[in-house]
Amino acid sequence: MAEAERLARVRYVRESELAEALPGSDALFMWDFLSDALAAAWPSEGGPGWVHVASAGVDRLLFPALVDGDTVVTNSRGVFDEPIAEYVLGLVLAFAKDLHTTFRLQAERRWRHRETERITGARALVVGTGPIGRAIGRRLAAAGLAVTGAGRTARDADPDLGTVVPMERLDEALAEADYVVLAAPLTPQTRGMIDARALDRMRPSARLVNVGRGALVAEPDLVKVLRDGRIAGAALDVFEDEPLPPSSPFWEMPNVVVSPHMSGDVAGWRDELVRLFVDNLGRYASGRPLRNIVDKRLGYVGPHRRAGSDQRG
Repeated sequence: MAEAERLARVRYVRESELAEALPGSDALFMWDFLSDALAAAWPSEGGPGWVHVASAGVDRLLFPALVDGDTVVTNSRGVFDEPIAEYVLGLVLAFAKDLHTTFRLQAERRWRHRETERITGARALVVGTGPIGRAIGRRLAAAGLAVTGAGRTARDADPDLGTVVPMERLDEALAEADYVVLAAPLTPQTRGMIDARALDRMRPSARLVNVGRGALVAEPDLVKVLRDGRIAGAALDVFEDEPLPPSSPFWEMPNVVVSPHMSGDVAGWRDELVRLFVDNLGRYASGRPLRNIVDKRLGYVGPHRRAGSDQRG
């Protein structure tokens, strides 16, 4: 943050100090993107004109006072795309090659020959057509999977996702996929989208991979489907409650991979987050357009809010 401190007077605060620090501040860098403290601390007047969050998702920031006000919100879009795509490919390979069983048998010193699956020609459905979903699509396609996307707008011949089906046809697309990868933002429309009905549409041999937000999935429904063997497995990097409680049944399921919200966190990721914020801070201080302006009504960076768009909310 040394460069940020050269551009502005920076104050570092904890959640308990946030309400006192916000009035009169020009900008807020929300480093703890999992915190819910901002809504309670937000002033009735005189709040920051700009809030930047150290994540791609902004669902915890979009409380009514912030959405309805003039404050501009930007996110860290672009930092996590390729690392998450690599992580998803790793999970797909781990499932296909049954690596979790190999590790378990090695720990037990048991020699048990098995056959595994090919990923070439397997069908992957990527739900979410933002930069992370696109990076996942490119990575899986390069590995030989047949990729389809699901998003707000249907289109053919998408350069990263092939055919993109509208969300209204998600059930149909689920029925065709060997791997369902969730990379959508959490909005009122996507919350709980993978529920019992959606899971029932999936193939018994299919796996679910969630690197978006935990609340995209109705977790009790997923637990039941996994216990009943109605899908082959799940890899979950995000959960509705984080950290995942020790009492969660996901921990003990042999067909589930649990990871602690780390799919995008590679060596140097904190430095990248700060570099993006500092670049935007320089833009904000000089009145230039901000990068990654979030459409607060949609809950993500809209197509007209990419780099180079103006900084009005």
